Amino acid sequence: MSAVLSPAPRRPIRELPDELVSQIAAGEVVERPASVVRELVDNALDAGATQVTVRLLAGGVRLISIEDDGCGIAREELPLALRRHATSKIGSLSDLESVATMGFRGEALAAIASVSELHLLSRTAGQASAFLLDASSGELRPAARATGTTVEVKELFFSTPARRKFLKSDATEFAHCLEAVRRHALARPDVGFAVWHEGKLSEQWRAATREQRLADVLGEDFLADSVAIDFAAGPLRVRGRAGIPDAARSRADWQFAYVNGRYVRDKVITHAARSAYEDLLHGQRQPVYALHLEIDPARVDVNVHPTKIEVRFRDSREVHQAVRRAMESALSAPRAAAVSTQAALAPSAGEAAPAPLPAWRQPGIAFVPQAGERVTDLGALWGRPEAAPVGWGDEGTPAIGERSEAGVPFGHHQPTNPDPAPDWPLGKAIAQLHGIYILAENAHGLIVVDMHAAHERIVYERLKAQMDAQAIRSQPLLIPATFAATPAEVATAQACQDTLETLGLQVTPFTPKTLAVRAVPATLAQGDAVELTRGVLAELAQHDASSVVERARNELLATMACHGAVRANRRLTLEEMNALLRQMEATERSDQCNHGRPTWRQLTLRELDALFLRGR
Repeated sequence: MSAVLSPAPRRPIRELPDELVSQIAAGEVVERPASVVRELVDNALDAGATQVTVRLLAGGVRLISIEDDGCGIAREELPLALRRHATSKIGSLSDLESVATMGFRGEALAAIASVSELHLLSRTAGQASAFLLDASSGELRPAARATGTTVEVKELFFSTPARRKFLKSDATEFAHCLEAVRRHALARPDVGFAVWHEGKLSEQWRAATREQRLADVLGEDFLADSVAIDFAAGPLRVRGRAGIPDAARSRADWQFAYVNGRYVRDKVITHAARSAYEDLLHGQRQPVYALHLEIDPARVDVNVHPTKIEVRFRDSREVHQAVRRAMESALSAPRAAAVSTQAALAPSAGEAAPAPLPAWRQPGIAFVPQAGERVTDLGALWGRPEAAPVGWGDEGTPAIGERSEAGVPFGHHQPTNPDPAPDWPLGKAIAQLHGIYILAENAHGLIVVDMHAAHERIVYERLKAQMDAQAIRSQPLLIPATFAATPAEVATAQACQDTLETLGLQVTPFTPKTLAVRAVPATLAQGDAVELTRGVLAELAQHDASSVVERARNELLATMACHGAVRANRRLTLEEMNALLRQMEATERSDQCNHGRPTWRQLTLRELDALFLRGR
């Protein structure tokens, strides 16, 4: 028999001592050395610094020194700077509602000083010398220093040994400190940063352009494997770069989002970015990006978390749509032309001049385009009616057996006046390999195309365009599926009836605590109606209804496109291959199939020469 716990004796309500209050506040702001680095670099940037130097010992546990060349702190203000809630950045409620600086809470220096030995050395432009303040003793004396501020933090958590035991190894803590500086460096390319550890220079980023700073911090490969973003929507502007699907990583460690120059971890931005890659990434791969969101400070609340890493938007839906549209528009353009241009800049091994034009592009040699190669025609890709998806030919798309404007069946040879071949990024088809791959020749080498994956994307994008204004067809259930629903699920089902019907779901209350599923999408009639409904209701409760509808519709259309695309071992004529290549060049997101797999690869002459050791 278990013992009955007696209630604890009642304690009177009383004020906490100042020492305990300071420790609680420090626990909110200072988690590890990287927290100190982040707060002090924030202050340096707010002071107008153009160069910030970070010096660390033992990963920041023994010493953190932040030097800047900002405006400095006046002698009479140095003692006040170490008091809680003392700051020069806000002075009224209106200032708090439209914060435009990195720091504003006035807690960082006081919190750090309560768990370390802190020295503050600063000089303004109008002072004859700098002044050094010892936080523990309060002693203030003259010292030598140029204009700016140096904050030295020694023996972090010396007064709270229990918290110091929770720190990781010196190498791990240093890695976190370096990551904190790197985040600032990406936001402020106009400021130079240097990081020293154990007396050795670990990283240095000089003031540069935004593009050069991205290359310096994240590497040249990130710049080469990403597309530029510059999108404006009302009061919002989204800039930065989004990595192409091929550059995705297994971890979400290269996702940088900034709001008015402040690094944040925000669910709205993260979800919007991920949704832009929905049908572009393979498996559980994570996109890489560096996004800078510019918004009126009055439309975002940064006073949400003591570390200022979380924000709250006045209109989160507006932000979600802007970020998603910005990234989708940047990622939608086919990259074939850009890659072809980059390949042209790389001469073949052993050759100083660009690669010569292939024979079919030499002056005087004309290539006769076929009817099936027209961008508006897809009929050439299906020689047999059973290969075409049901209903194809609606919305102005030629169906099997239809004829072109000239009266010639699609897929048949249509004589035209000979014209020189255009500079096609994906080149001219020359062969088919094992009924799976199309081999094409362009001015820079060999193109290899996965014909099923490429055609699947083409059909998918065409279906999406045709289905934008249509609802998903539903199928009534012979016996409604009922389930015990939570109050949140009942409320969502009642509030989103129109959205559920658009998705092909009919969900009605059966009892106050039970919902009945009476119809499901026709293509999912054999699935688990209850699990499907629970999943949709959970999505609707968390995200914008329009994005849920679009995601569900796209999943159905992707399945249709996969079954409707040309299959492996289907022998294509050169006309059909060229028709597919031209469609790829004109179709959005044609570099990846619906499942995120790449659809084509370029092998340049340089790479081919290297395989055979040419020029060595």
